[in-house]
Amino acid sequence: MSDTAHYRQVLLNKRRELLERVTAIADDSQLPASADSEEQAVELENEEVLSALDEEARQTLTLIDQALQRLERDEYGLCLACGKPIAEARLEAVPYAELCIECAERQESA
Repeated sequence: MSDTAHYRQVLLNKRRELLERVTAIADDSQLPASADSEEQAVELENEEVLSALDEEARQTLTLIDQALQRLERDEYGLCLACGKPIAEARLEAVPYAELCIECAERQESA
């Protein structure tokens, strides 16, 4: 399997997992609230956590879709800031990485 095919499969698998998570969160948010006020407080806290997880999943889905587009344009694995190749170890850890580790560190410290 070529690197391109490997990363496409990794990205598609991650995308499928995240879509399942987003769907599960949406389904969970449709459940009726409890009548008990203590349970409602716990449910509210749970909703806040689920909302944060949903937002994170949606942001990651956007990054994955952008990475898939870069694959189609033969630009995958190149840093969007400096244009140098992103290390394979970084792509294995974060297959939707947009920046090489040096540029990512520079951006985080800025």
